[in-house]
Amino acid sequence: MPERAVPVISPGPLVPVADFGPTDRAAGWIMTAAVTGLALATRFLNLQSPTDGGTPIFDEKHYAPQAWQVLHNGGIEDNPGYGLVVHPPLGKQLIAVGEWIFGYNGLGWRFSGALLGVIMVALVARTVRRISRSTLIGGIAGVLLVGESVSFVTARTALLDGFLVFFVVAAFGALIVDRDQVRERMHNALLDGRIDETPWGPRLGVRWWRFGAGVLLGLACATKWSGLYFVLFFGLMSLAFDVAARRQYRVPRPWLGTLRRDVGPTAYAIGVIPVAVYLASYWGWFASETAINRHEVGQAIGERQWFQPPDALRSLWYYTLKSYDFHSGLTNAAGNHHPWESKPWTWPMSLRPVLYAIDQENVAGCGAQSCVKAVMLVGTPAMWWLAVPVLLYAAWRTFIRRDWRYAVVLVGYCAGWLPWFADIDRQMYFFYAATMAPFLVMAIALICGDILYKRGQNAERRTLGLLVVCFYVALVLTNFAWLFPVLTGLPISQTTWNMQIWLPSWR
Repeated sequence: MPERAVPVISPGPLVPVADFGPTDRAAGWIMTAAVTGLALATRFLNLQSPTDGGTPIFDEKHYAPQAWQVLHNGGIEDNPGYGLVVHPPLGKQLIAVGEWIFGYNGLGWRFSGALLGVIMVALVARTVRRISRSTLIGGIAGVLLVGESVSFVTARTALLDGFLVFFVVAAFGALIVDRDQVRERMHNALLDGRIDETPWGPRLGVRWWRFGAGVLLGLACATKWSGLYFVLFFGLMSLAFDVAARRQYRVPRPWLGTLRRDVGPTAYAIGVIPVAVYLASYWGWFASETAINRHEVGQAIGERQWFQPPDALRSLWYYTLKSYDFHSGLTNAAGNHHPWESKPWTWPMSLRPVLYAIDQENVAGCGAQSCVKAVMLVGTPAMWWLAVPVLLYAAWRTFIRRDWRYAVVLVGYCAGWLPWFADIDRQMYFFYAATMAPFLVMAIALICGDILYKRGQNAERRTLGLLVVCFYVALVLTNFAWLFPVLTGLPISQTTWNMQIWLPSWR
């Protein structure tokens, strides 16, 4: 008796859906223009204030004068008060651009950071639009970031973290575009019958977006060394994209294909290119004859041997080690304490902010009493106080529902947070959490998308979901407006200042 034929049921479509990004381009650019306009209005409003009697506030006192040195000292800074510059030069070079245009004043040293802060709002909106395939959700992300106070204050102060965040977000967006482009190329290869011409799949050609991400990550590292965390996390994320694409398009051996086709190019684009960009940022140091530690060969370090790199690189390595020693010595055990320092477990909910400036003496406008003018880096509570449930929901969507959208957002968030747990004794501040802010916004925007577009909803549920999302966005913007005076240094009464301090740990 012949065997009965058993029908084969495919676990998925033989040809994946050709979805390589949003298609409503006109609406997408209108949305981008709208949120960028909102960011421009908020980030540049009264940007030149406050100052400390005309001088920079908080750690601006390091970077604004160093940028002025960059502008007038052949591209280098020497920081004579400390004898050592402990961060790479790119951030100061960018601050110097604003000082070149507007002079040594608040607008000058804050202009470049504010401009990149505006562009970052557009980047987040475009990136979330691409991840969610929804222009509306991208717009919600842009509006939420406009009202996200950590990104707001970071963009309006001449610290290095704003530049770091911008380059990290831009690199993340470039890798998301690269993900879609890889799937488009795999789709074309499938239609052309080339998908299984070898066990490891087809070649995908030059991936310019991944190359661009490598350049941007190099710029992040050339701003602060903590950009290296994102090099590692994003490199692994890019390889995970490649494995998933080869599996989705039924490459016979997807893991071997990724190992053979993708690991090398990824190491080059996200490993080698950032190193080259980082070294290029020291152009002024290499060209100088008087920069700190520029000619250490034959002095602090021995003469070059045939197997060693050039003298300039050896001197830079010596200088880098001295900077590293400075950072590694900033520990609580060594007696380094600051009234506004915090540890990373307090960052997700903004439990210990940083007071950048405060003036409570003879500030006019409040009658007989002095007004208060303050700038505080604190997260908008309507977003930051929801961080724990947001992260738990994102983890559930990632590990249980296998939702790649939440997975990539978690990668970015964790890259800016988890590495700081490796050395808890180190002196830390909440402004290190600035890189977490845009990814928190992305996660919240995706949750808003789940509420709006949940499957199987009837008209009544859709209307309710729309009302919930609108109410939440309005709550965020109202919360941001309430905090606005203490984010920008506007004069307020002592009573209002006391009302702004919502937690004892904010004092």
